[in-house]
Amino acid sequence: MIATQYETGGIGMSTILTILQCKVNCPLAFIRPDATVLEATQLMNAQKIGSVLVMTGDRLLGIFTERDVLRRVVAEMRPAATTLVWDVMTADVICCGPNEDIDDVGDLMRSHRIRHVPIKDAIGIVIGLISIGDINAYRVKSFETSLQQVEDYMHRRS
Repeated sequence: MIATQYETGGIGMSTILTILQCKVNCPLAFIRPDATVLEATQLMNAQKIGSVLVMTGDRLLGIFTERDVLRRVVAEMRPAATTLVWDVMTADVICCGPNEDIDDVGDLMRSHRIRHVPIKDAIGIVIGLISIGDINAYRVKSFETSLQQVEDYMHRRS
């Protein structure tokens, strides 16, 4: 449960780093660009994730998502066993840094209609991946914490 991970994550902070610190036990899933769509989707299913980073070494080449499967494989009737990830991945990946404001990244995701954003450090190395689910879980936990503080304050005053 993501929401419970944030209980010790420092709700007062509002940067992407806060979420990344709570995902320390969630290793990045990545795949080579010459892997097949079948291999990529099997990896995604095995790890119960909606996307994989397409990488060569430390270099991010793209992202392959469930939406790519639907639009560029299934809808175009391409064979998953022989279609390469390179040919159907999203190459123009929107990334952000760990010090970006959580609300700003959420707004970016909403305006571009994307569900996953890779996080790069100052020298361009991918250090994490944030999903819209991670942001929503953080927001819910933050609202719960604020509500609890208000309730505690009201009970002290009565």
